[in-house]
Amino acid sequence: FQAWPLEAATRTGRQPDTWEELHGGRAPCSNKRGKTALVAHFVKGVFPEEYEPTYENTWRKTFAVGSDEFELDIVDTAGHYEYSLIHNGCVFGIHGYIVVYSVDCERSFEIAQVLHKYLVDLHGKCPIPLLLVANKSDLPPHSRKVKYEEGKKLADSWEAAFMEVSAKDPEESKQIFTKIINEIDRVENTYGREDKCCFM
Repeated sequence: FQAWPLEAATRTGRQPDTWEELHGGRAPCSNKRGKTALVAHFVKGVFPEEYEPTYENTWRKTFAVGSDEFELDIVDTAGHYEYSLIHNGCVFGIHGYIVVYSVDCERSFEIAQVLHKYLVDLHGKCPIPLLLVANKSDLPPHSRKVKYEEGKKLADSWEAAFMEVSAKDPEESKQIFTKIINEIDRVENTYGREDKCCFM
């Protein structure tokens, strides 16, 4: 994740490598996108009412999609930096990425695009199972800075899936992980495991 973003959904239960924080540069709204709240609501079933800075957490949850059961290792990267750069070792063992921005923060939308470029640079020509998530859809219309159409257009340009959600809705938190698992399956079925160097 820092953009989650970035979550790692793994089938093997193998722990991903830690993420290396390289440089900062704070933006007022960029470190409260709600990514940790989304994960906490999904894993614990409880929405955290108070904001606490994230210094990187790893969460584990068994999750069923249809008749299949998955062991998910979810890496929630530090949210107190404007950018988190992912070192090369982190592409191994990670099957999918979730990039989160907040609809009330244009800066977080820009950061999502920078993070996507980092991922593309790391993976090269390997297809990336990726879900772009616009959080805080429950905010009043006057608070919105990024339109739904802008998020969808960006995701389409990445050939990625897209969702608008509220971290306060437990069902929408579940739908995020159902969506990324389906996206992983889509990429694997399209390109085949042996052709995808980004999967272990």
